[in-house]
Amino acid sequence: MEIKRNLYFGLLIASFFYGCTSTRMVHQKSADTEPYRPEYHFTPKAHWMNDPNGMVYLNGKYHLFFQYNPDSTIWGPMHWAHATSKDMIHWEEQPIALYPDSLGTIFSGSAVIDKDNTAGFGKNAMVAIFTHHNKKIEDQKTGLHQYQSLAYSLDEGKTWTKYKGNPVLPNPGIWDFRDPKVMWHAATGKWIMTLATKDRITFYSSPNLKKWTKESEFGEKLGAHGGVWECPDLFPLEFNGKTHWVLLVSINPGGPNGGSATQYFTGNFDGKTFKPDAEKQKWMDYGTDNYAGVTFSNTGTRKILMGWMNNWNYANVVPTKAWRGAMTIPRELSLENVGDELYLRSVPVKEILPLLKPVYKKGMVTIDQEIDLSAYARPLDGKFKLDISLENASDFNVVLSNVSGQKLIIGYDKKNNSYFIDRTLSGETSFEKGFAKKHIAPRLLANKEIHISLILDVASIELFADNGLTVMTDIFFPDSAINTIKIQSKAVNKLTSLSLSKIDKK
Repeated sequence: MEIKRNLYFGLLIASFFYGCTSTRMVHQKSADTEPYRPEYHFTPKAHWMNDPNGMVYLNGKYHLFFQYNPDSTIWGPMHWAHATSKDMIHWEEQPIALYPDSLGTIFSGSAVIDKDNTAGFGKNAMVAIFTHHNKKIEDQKTGLHQYQSLAYSLDEGKTWTKYKGNPVLPNPGIWDFRDPKVMWHAATGKWIMTLATKDRITFYSSPNLKKWTKESEFGEKLGAHGGVWECPDLFPLEFNGKTHWVLLVSINPGGPNGGSATQYFTGNFDGKTFKPDAEKQKWMDYGTDNYAGVTFSNTGTRKILMGWMNNWNYANVVPTKAWRGAMTIPRELSLENVGDELYLRSVPVKEILPLLKPVYKKGMVTIDQEIDLSAYARPLDGKFKLDISLENASDFNVVLSNVSGQKLIIGYDKKNNSYFIDRTLSGETSFEKGFAKKHIAPRLLANKEIHISLILDVASIELFADNGLTVMTDIFFPDSAINTIKIQSKAVNKLTSLSLSKIDKK
């Protein structure tokens, strides 16, 4: 969720010198001032954004709260900012929801709809459960600087009241004690809090959101431990008539391609203990730019995730100007069996479909060295969806480039049965020494037919392969819009289908 503790103070101090004071700057669309501003991914109008928080659905609207510094484009004193949408694509920023107070700044957390008024705040109250981060140096030295608190809204998130009894879950003496993700567990009639506690997850239960009881711990000796565990999420998914539970855990650093990433486990949860199907973790996204992703609450059986499209390796120095930080495209989650194991699928939500305007579509076509779609790509201004299906696939590349010759290469490596995104020559990379690299993701399937969807939005690429079994998300910073698309292969590859669509948010 938050930046590593050894960076807290330096970034906080830097924010006072680097910051600007306006909190409502105009959303610039000029190519000169905002060349990397995406069209259909959420970004704040101005200033710094990181983790999605408190995502909840109520009365036809999706609510996105997020970590926000209103005074700077680098990480600093955290607030909960707020945006709403009817389709998760067209977002409208609202006034800041939660401000720092005497208990500290407002770190990550979740929100629920208390339909039965268990907390006593009011029927259908929107309740935020978040981490207070105490900025007092003496509290940070004792390790008691993070604890869990409540706020509630009776007007669908427009105004908020902080609970007078905060914190509702004091710190037991753990340095990293944060990011509460709360859900209602119907079988036991209790609220369950999934909390990141240093190098593991701790589960708590409560009948009323105010009094919490520790139930169990998970993960001390399981999963990836290259960095601190953060931003967990626990939810059920149905597969073949059976309920399975999925536990997401973000980790920083320690991702498969460096820096921030999200691991997951499948298993069973009985209201007290999570029992995984396997000891080894799996990765939700093999790119370097999908972090701290969690699901919306109150969406029924539909599980929709959004993540922060960035990486702590370089988040504070990416070359945007008025703003820093974007969210991934919303993704619907499901389970799929591969061999004897369950894997998480994630695909773009169906709400993106009305935005797609086909500009090229063809059935069977052969890659004989190269297919050039550049004539169709030039009017799209670097915002499109490309779908490719192949049978008996050999190595192939999709080369996306611009007039400057900068290029992003996405492809399939048959020998290693893997996908990749190569941003070595993709544009501005000097801001971080490890940015210009090739990222690799294993392909889970052994069959010969391949399907990939690529979603490009000015300065980000999201790859969904094999209907979402392998996913990669990377940002990049070209000098000008991508206007060339070439599909290349040294071997002869037969495409069963090829389509290119403009993504038009209007």
